Formats: sequence, structure tokens, C-alpha cells
Amino acid sequence: MSEAPDPSGMTLTARIREASNATFLAELDGHEVVYKPIAGEKPLWDFPDGTLAGREYSAFLVSEAFGWRVVPPTWLGTGPLGLGMVQRWQDVDPEQDAVDVVPTDEAEASGMKTVLEAIDEHDRPVTLVHEDTAALRRMAVFDVVVNNADRKGGHVLAMPDGHRHGVDHGLTFHVEHKLRTVLWGWVDEPLDADELAGLERVTTALHGDLGEQLTEHLTVDEIDNLEARCAALAAVGRFPPPAGYGPAVPWPLF
Repeated sequence: MSEAPDPSGMTLTARIREASNATFLAELDGHEVVYKPIAGEKPLWDFPDGTLAGREYSAFLVSEAFGWRVVPPTWLGTGPLGLGMVQRWQDVDPEQDAVDVVPTDEAEASGMKTVLEAIDEHDRPVTLVHEDTAALRRMAVFDVVVNNADRKGGHVLAMPDGHRHGVDHGLTFHVEHKLRTVLWGWVDEPLDADELAGLERVTTALHGDLGEQLTEHLTVDEIDNLEARCAALAAVGRFPPPAGYGPAVPWPLF
């Protein structure tokens, strides 16, 4: 499935009930896909423009411009319930946890980055941690650029080969700062050469095909702010700390 197939041949196989909006598993050309029809989207007062499907597809386009494959293959097409987002299903490795909650006294020994400490439902101290890998660092950079308001732990897919995919990008590209993520472990650490080069690729692409494609799904202000976030992050050259008045992490965390 290197090219986007015609979704008209899609067969729905199950509904994902945990999702906030209508989300289905389906089969398409012998592959499993996730299908989110626009008709099943619930209106959001703080994301009034465009569609969640359009934002998900826009996130894929930016991911492709980075060259890091953060977002799995994604496209827009008309399935059994109308136009929507279609994304290639990913079989994760159940033995790998890129993001986890561990007892606080085990956090340091885990070798993972600490995000926050809390008390669980049994009044035991626990710590939210995530791995310290190049793949996850790239996802964190991507999230800053697209202004991801919903990077839950469950939205990080640990692949068997060590790659990490990010999914569920409907709450992205807002003009106001809305970054909410579980990937805060690198605050104030410098970006490396690969990460800075990725920012440059996106900035260049915004003045070409990427910028043109995004105009179909995002407002002019949203695209301008996307470019501004690239420039600001490259200028500072470090992972940013939480900012603004909203929560720094999504809820629930997973």
C-alpha cells in the first residue's frame, strides 16, 4: 500500500468504541486500516475550522516533509460512511513500552526520562516516564511544530523494529499555544543536527508543495503559525518547556 488506494472498496470490520469520534477498523485491498468519517466528528468549539480528518491528513503531510515517518501512511477518501481519514493500521510490539507509568522508586533504574510524579489510586507514588531514543525525540519535535494538543501515551506506537509512530492528530495546528504531551523528558536539551535539518526541510516545503496542500485543510493563519513555530524552535535550538495557562499534559495520560 505505497500509494493511496480507492477507499470505495473498504469493508468495515469493527468500531473502536473508546474513540471520542466515530472510528472504525476496516479492510482495504488486503490491509487493515483505521477509518474516521467526517460525518462522525463531534464539533469542537476550540477547533471550529476545517475538519479533524483534514488536520490528521495535514499532520501526515508535515511528517512526510520532516522525512521521519512519524505518522503512518494516511490519506483522505470516501468510504462506506462518506469522506474521512484513512490510515494504515500498525501492529505494535506488546513487549515494548515507549511511555509508561512505573513505581517512583523504580523510575531511575528504568533508564527512562522522567516527566512527572503522582499518586495512584492506591496512594502509591508513581512516575510517568518515556524512553530516551532518537525516534521519540523526533516525535517530540514534530509535536511542537504541529502544536499537538493531545499526545497521550497510547498515541505512541512502539514498533518491533524500534521505530515509533504517532497517531490521533485531530487536535493540531491551532494558532494558540496548545501543546499537551507526555513527551517532556528533554526540556531545555539542545536539538541535534538531524532535528534541526528536519525543521529546515519543513520550512522549505512550506514554500512549495506542502504549503499548497495544507491550504485545502488549514487556515492561512494556521499555516503561518506552523512556519513561525518551525522558525522559533530552530532559533532557540532546544526542546521547549511547558508554556501558557493550560495543562501541559493531556488527560487521561493514556
